[in-house]
Amino acid sequence: MNPQWPLPEHDYWSTPFAEALLNHLDLFPGATVLDVAAGSGIPAFHIAEQVGPEGQVLAVDIHQHQILRSRSSQGRHMPWLKFEVGDMRQLPPDLPRFDRITGNLSFMFFRPNRFEALQSLTRFLKPGGQIVLTFPSLGTFDSLWDQVERAMSERGYENERKGLIEYIEERPSADDAKRWLEELNMERVKVTNYPLEIATGPGRAFLEHPLLRGGFLDDVYECFKDQTLAEKFMTAISNNIESFTPLYAQRCAMSGWSPKS
Repeated sequence: MNPQWPLPEHDYWSTPFAEALLNHLDLFPGATVLDVAAGSGIPAFHIAEQVGPEGQVLAVDIHQHQILRSRSSQGRHMPWLKFEVGDMRQLPPDLPRFDRITGNLSFMFFRPNRFEALQSLTRFLKPGGQIVLTFPSLGTFDSLWDQVERAMSERGYENERKGLIEYIEERPSADDAKRWLEELNMERVKVTNYPLEIATGPGRAFLEHPLLRGGFLDDVYECFKDQTLAEKFMTAISNNIESFTPLYAQRCAMSGWSPKS
């Protein structure tokens, strides 16, 4: 039987990360699931279909417009799936415990205190429950950052270069995720990177790329006090994409199980 709520075929960012998440997630009919930073419902709808009407899925996101959009898509379908506005870093203490906790592309939003946010989240796991989170890990778009750093160095943009390095070093790695899960005494810890090639053209196609601009290229612009200079610099980068393509993201999926007792 084909699923009624498959992962969207034409979402070239959320869907590949959700596929990595589902590779690790052990679902079963009747499971209770907390999905954090649920966004537009990828993969909350698919997960809800898998656990069935005997299960429950609570999908939370800090942005009300995302929740309203997901509720509109849901309509009267799968009433055991609930979309609610909430901050995954400050969940209500009386929230029940869940068999599974998931978060697609969520871990990058745990900044600045990622370990503390992860620790708080795991408190809502039942004994023997599983947490699976995905995020673009350290190593994502390294070829681009190397080219940007070289270009900054060549032009004498040392303050901007320092800001770029600080941004890159802040991004969590697969090793960070593994260490944090182990420090929380999680069992059967598994953290895996899955490369994902991102295609782009030169010029405006690169500068306005929907997957690159928000949260990635914007961080380069923020390194500059003079945004006119930033635009000139990035335009030069965009006209030389051969120096850093093919461009790869690292889809990191982190999984751990809480002790049964």
